[in-house]
Amino acid sequence: MNTIPENKEETRNNLVKSLRLRRVFLPVFIGIAAVAGIMYYQLKDSEIPFDVVDFSFKTVFWLLIAGVLMVIRDFSYMVRFKILTEDKVTWYQAFRVIMLWEFTSAVSPSAVGGTSVAVIFIHKEGISIGRSSAIVMATSFLDEFYFVLMFPVMVLVVGPHLLFSTEQAAQINFTNQFFYFAVVGYSMKLGYNMIIAYGLFKNPKVIKNFVLRLFGLKILRRWRKQARRAGLDIVKNSEELRRKPFTFWLKAFGATFISWTARYWVVNAIFLAFFTFKEGHLLVFAKQLVMWIMMLVSPTPGGSGFSEFVFSEYLSDFMPQVAGIAIIIAFVWRLITYYPYFIIGAFVVPRWIQDKFGSKK
Repeated sequence: MNTIPENKEETRNNLVKSLRLRRVFLPVFIGIAAVAGIMYYQLKDSEIPFDVVDFSFKTVFWLLIAGVLMVIRDFSYMVRFKILTEDKVTWYQAFRVIMLWEFTSAVSPSAVGGTSVAVIFIHKEGISIGRSSAIVMATSFLDEFYFVLMFPVMVLVVGPHLLFSTEQAAQINFTNQFFYFAVVGYSMKLGYNMIIAYGLFKNPKVIKNFVLRLFGLKILRRWRKQARRAGLDIVKNSEELRRKPFTFWLKAFGATFISWTARYWVVNAIFLAFFTFKEGHLLVFAKQLVMWIMMLVSPTPGGSGFSEFVFSEYLSDFMPQVAGIAIIIAFVWRLITYYPYFIIGAFVVPRWIQDKFGSKK
């Protein structure tokens, strides 16, 4: 196994800076501040008539379903990780890597995510640095391919006139900000996915160069010299992935498809929990796909603030047209799909650092 020699104390300090739990406060503060600000703006001349929201056993049931869908989402990620590592990690290791990855994504800008340190998470579970790099690139390829594939499908099935419209922007025109966000985000994802596909299936040396640039980041810079020596390992493992049979990639993409689809159905479950919602489920699903693409342009950690705003505006047509309701539902959505990773991270991160570096700090 080709590994990178490391100074454990320095490595631990670098990772602690990246994973420190106090970084949680910034996205939480931004998110709550955004919700409070939008609610104040919408309610300064009115009050929330809570009687439009149906609180009953149905509410609890569908909120539990939303939680189950998130469990399915993360479990599918774990299945994919085990497929890509060819079952060389345990279920607990897979859980730990996915939770570390999600926590890092939650405290990083949406365009950055947790990819920059995911290589180290995987490597510390006993996978060579070259193999870890190839796995991260394969994971990125599968995630982005889902969006690249599903976006045009949803545009064709639902229709652009419905997908990019709200009461505030009923037509696709030069003033429709949602259309622009989607086009920019999709272009970024398409370009990125094409680069990864070229590296994985055509020229693995591109991956090696990408990894060298990745290890030029401040948190990973101390490994840059050793990463050069891992270049051949990266190329070898990338070529090995390229030679995998179609069934290997089909299973990996199947897990990816289930994971993202389950996450998108969470909003449908939340709507069923609070409102009488019988039609438009596919349109809600399609709009979430577009909304996630929009979030790529957000500079805030985990898309905090921007996500709540886009949700309350872009999906407002499916909720009662009452001041404040949309932003409250947006906050419930984030409570289910975003903030739990902070709580899980509070337990997983210190234990992982203790296990891998022997430090309780």
